[in-house]
Amino acid sequence: MTVITPALKWGLIGLAAIVLSLLQAGLFRQDLFNLNGVPLLWRFIVASVHPDLSTELLQTTFSATVTTLAYAVCGTFFSVILGMIGGVLASEVWWLSFGQPSRCWLLIRAAIAVPRAIHELIWGLFFVNIWGLDPLTAIVAIAIPFGAITAKVFSEILDETPRTPLLILLNSGVSPLTAFFYSLLPQAFLNLLSYVFYRFECSIRSAAVLGIIGAGGLGYEIFLSLQSLRYEQLWTFFYALFILNGLVDLSSAWLRRRLGCSSRIDLNLQQNKSKTPQKAAQNYFILIPIALFLLTLCFWYINPDFSKFWAPRTQQLFGQFVRSALPPDFSGVPQLIPQAIETVSMSVLAIAFSAFGGLLLAFPAANNFFLPGGLLNQQGNGSLPQIMFLLSRAVLLICRAIPAPIWALVVLFVMFPGILPGAIALGLHNLGILGRLMAEVIENQDQRPLAALKAQGAPNSLIFLYGVLPLTMPRFLAYSLYRWEVCMRETVIVGLVGAGGLGRSLTEQLSSFDYQALIVTLGGFLMLTFLVDWVSANARRSLR
Repeated sequence: MTVITPALKWGLIGLAAIVLSLLQAGLFRQDLFNLNGVPLLWRFIVASVHPDLSTELLQTTFSATVTTLAYAVCGTFFSVILGMIGGVLASEVWWLSFGQPSRCWLLIRAAIAVPRAIHELIWGLFFVNIWGLDPLTAIVAIAIPFGAITAKVFSEILDETPRTPLLILLNSGVSPLTAFFYSLLPQAFLNLLSYVFYRFECSIRSAAVLGIIGAGGLGYEIFLSLQSLRYEQLWTFFYALFILNGLVDLSSAWLRRRLGCSSRIDLNLQQNKSKTPQKAAQNYFILIPIALFLLTLCFWYINPDFSKFWAPRTQQLFGQFVRSALPPDFSGVPQLIPQAIETVSMSVLAIAFSAFGGLLLAFPAANNFFLPGGLLNQQGNGSLPQIMFLLSRAVLLICRAIPAPIWALVVLFVMFPGILPGAIALGLHNLGILGRLMAEVIENQDQRPLAALKAQGAPNSLIFLYGVLPLTMPRFLAYSLYRWEVCMRETVIVGLVGAGGLGRSLTEQLSSFDYQALIVTLGGFLMLTFLVDWVSANARRSLR
């Protein structure tokens, strides 16, 4: 009798979901591709080798790049503040320290689930109607959802941190607040700090996305150039975005190494690795002045108008929005059901594509695998591994640097609007993120079992099949499931540019100021997001 393990069960469910999603996307129909758009796509590709390098455009590019960076820095700053407060209050261990009922943390986690489920682009569109195109719009649009996401991750990190030192202090009569801050936080500090670096990298990409709604920065310039078919200018902005993401990635990795953070984010671990903040304390003087200087410079550069928070006009416009959105209009619910199915199908196909592509590129992109002196190339022979390393890193950087809506507009050159182009666009963007995260898993894996297999004379193929894959696949699957939750949120933004799903309805309702129907559509999208979160969390727990 065959025993169905949790991994096999979720594997079969995932395979069935992919097949059903392909059928829903109409993969076998004949009207998927628009061959009339091939000349435009070719012009787009050819323009990559001769971007516009005129002085005027380079000045515009530099200004837009600094604006994007400033939005990301300021948005990350507020999201971390919100995340620290919400993360402590949403952690079970915080309430247990005070002897409070464990249901308190569940209520707070439920409260922060709503803002994190709504994509930052939707928040941006809402605040544009309230504050206009002030930089405050972009900052708050990043801070609210990212603050809620950070709070969720921080709370999980705190809950998974070993509690023995905390219990010892509590049993010794130390006050709960003192015990919490002197025992639990020092243990979790490096994991929390590592996630802050990861969230900052995500903020760079979100700041570029917000440019699509007119918030400024590289995303705004890219969208204008793409809409006007000025591909030479477009590629100039693309290269600036690649450089910005690459520099942020390198500086983040350097700071994490100096501070002792092994990876951006830890998932699917029974407990966090033992890390000692004391070991990295001597390097904190590097981070703090850099962070303070960069933060001050960014706030000075974009100069957001914080007085708009309490301005009478803000209260007036917000009140008008609430009055126009109530009562909700449920008459369009039957039409939303097929679009909801499209949205889920799009997210499933996107994560399947990105997970498979990320898996293929992660191994050549890892610096300890094929490179000379690596696990499968200890002799250090040949230049091909170095070429593969550089190419795979470049592909991953390009994929994650270009926002998903821009990928969707490019894919729509040669495909008709629908689920499949949206899934391809999301898959390309998340492929770059997943591939880099998976490469870090490979770089940080325990080398001792692999060295033991190597010492016993096992060939490289068996080391890969019986050593590398069993050690890395649980983390790969955890990252993929985590990104599936993100893909679900991002289906809205590719829908805004015509890729299908609930995003299309949101676009129509926003453009027609039909807020009564918009509230219902957002409610349906939130339900789908919570469903995906629940499935993803259960799958990750089963695969531990």
